[in-house]
Amino acid sequence: MQVLAADNKKRWQLPALESESTGKGNLMSYRNKTYIAFDGDNDMHYYRLMTAWKANDGFSLNFHNAHDLNSARDSSQEESIKRQLRERFANSMLLLVLIGQNTKYLTKFVSWELEVALRLNLPIIGVNLNGSRQIDDRCPPTIRDKLVVYTSFNHNIIEYAMNRWPDEFQRLRSAGAVGCRYYADAVYRQLGL
Repeated sequence: MQVLAADNKKRWQLPALESESTGKGNLMSYRNKTYIAFDGDNDMHYYRLMTAWKANDGFSLNFHNAHDLNSARDSSQEESIKRQLRERFANSMLLLVLIGQNTKYLTKFVSWELEVALRLNLPIIGVNLNGSRQIDDRCPPTIRDKLVVYTSFNHNIIEYAMNRWPDEFQRLRSAGAVGCRYYADAVYRQLGL
């Protein structure tokens, strides 16, 4: 596990990394959406809080929500829902997964969404709803050993990761890096957390 940290000059950088394996593929430049995967039965309020942060002028969190593209309803057939989700993926540059108590057990959609994101080489941010700042036992097995950054559920660190992780992910992936990442406590402190 590697720690992303700030240097003394207040520039954010990553320490030197060891290469473990390589990945291929590039993101298309027209993608500008953030795809948010979550347990719709138990963690909807966290998703709604994120959209409220985005809508509120008092918060600087800004993202183009892939969920705004179409509506995938639980009452629809599974393939119909997945067709709608694939349309969202076609326009996404980043996947944010809200990791709650049951997320790792959700194989019908969340696991599928994570597998699609991995196939598309989308940067993934794992947001722990239990306050953990790094990977823990709630992590879905699909991404456990993948190049994913983990944060706690807080506006400042999520915004920080969304602004930096896509470029860092591409750099690390090009260098052949794998495995989970997390931000050092110093980064949280500098963000007022």
